[in-house]
Amino acid sequence: MRKWKALAGFTLTFVLVWSAAAFAHFQMFYTPESALTNEDSKEINLKLIFTHPFEANYTMDMGKDMEGNTHPPKAVGVMHNGEKTDLLNKIMPIEFASLTNKGKAYELSYNLDGEGDFIFYCDPDYYWEPAEDCFIRHVTKVIVNRGGMSTDWDQPVGLDVEIIPLDKPYGVWAGNVFRGVVMVKKDGKLVPFPNAEIEVEYVSRDIIGKGFAKQAKVGEAPQDCFVTQTIKANKDGEFAYGIPRAGWWGFAALGLTEEKKNGKDIELGALIWVQAHEMK
Repeated sequence: MRKWKALAGFTLTFVLVWSAAAFAHFQMFYTPESALTNEDSKEINLKLIFTHPFEANYTMDMGKDMEGNTHPPKAVGVMHNGEKTDLLNKIMPIEFASLTNKGKAYELSYNLDGEGDFIFYCDPDYYWEPAEDCFIRHVTKVIVNRGGMSTDWDQPVGLDVEIIPLDKPYGVWAGNVFRGVVMVKKDGKLVPFPNAEIEVEYVSRDIIGKGFAKQAKVGEAPQDCFVTQTIKANKDGEFAYGIPRAGWWGFAALGLTEEKKNGKDIELGALIWVQAHEMK
C-alpha cells in the first residue's frame, strides 16, 4: 500500500507537471483596470505572474533556474511621457495561487502621477522548463491610461523584443479587432520581425487577492487549440485578432531568437496584455 501510494503520488505529480507544460506559458503583468478616470484612485496594484491564464491550473516560479533557485526580474519599469522610471526596487515577492499550486510571483503598488499612458514593462530572468528542454524569457508590457488623454501607447519602450500596438490596448470593445507589430532589436534598433507565430490566450478567471477565483467566467474549451489560439504575423510583423469577449487577453509572439543558453534553446517572447470592455 505504501509503495502504491508513493507511485500514485509520483503519477499525480507527473500528470500535473505534464499538464502544465502542455499548455502555453504566459508572463502576466496584471492590474484590474487599464482605463481609469480622473476620479479613480491614483494608486494601482500590479502583479507579475508566470502562469497558464486560461486553464489557471499551474503557476510557475518566476526566474527558476536549472537548480530550482529563483531570481528576480532583470528589469521592471514604467514609461510615461517618454520618460522611463525603474521600478525594480518596488516589487515585492508573493505566492500566487492557481487551482493546483502556488508559484513565486511579485507585486507592486504605483501612483499614477498625471494623465495619459503608463507603459509598464517587465524583462524577467530566464525560466528553465525541463519538460520542453529550454529556457523561457517573456518580455511583457501592459498599458494603463488615466484620464483618457493619449500619450505613449504606440511608442516603443526600447526592449530587446516588444509588441507595438496599432490600436489602443486599453480602449477596446469586445468585438473590436486588436492589431500590433512584433519588433526585435537588431544592431541597437527595433525592427519588425516577419512571420512571427503569436499565441493568444484569455484570462478565464478573475484574480482575487493573490490567486485565481475558483469559478471560471467561461466554460471548458472544446479542444486544446481553443485554450491557446495561434495566429501569424505577416512579412512586416503585423498581426490582427478579433477579440470576442470582454476581459484580459494575452498576445505572445514567440521564437524571436536562435541564441542558446547553456547549450539549450531559448523561447524568447514579446508579450502584450489587452483589456476589452463590454458595450452596455
